[in-house]
Amino acid sequence: IQLVESGGGLVQAGDSLRLSCRASGDTYSINTMGWYRQGSGKERELVATITRSGHKKVYADSVKGRFTISRDNDRATMDLQMNSLTPEDTDVYYCKAVQGSWGRDYDYWGQGTQVTVSS
Repeated sequence: IQLVESGGGLVQAGDSLRLSCRASGDTYSINTMGWYRQGSGKERELVATITRSGHKKVYADSVKGRFTISRDNDRATMDLQMNSLTPEDTDVYYCKAVQGSWGRDYDYWGQGTQVTVSS
């Protein structure tokens, strides 16, 4: 499975951005997908996850009410709509896919996309 993120950029506080992640390969075996972020010298942290059905979504407290995760299994894509951005949202954002195979889970990561929010 290969993951490619897009949509990052430089915006001002209060602006919106939409990140996209496109998966290729054995996408039919992807279960949960998610967005994570990591700043320089910081641990990678969960932003939001979504199950394959889309029925269960989990958000970090810091983004609840501002970010919305969605996915389209037919197109093998996952998006993150980010509203009311603040400088604290500045990070590299990574797409993650969990593949289920023979009773085991395998994690795949994208290369990351930079989001910078100026004050």
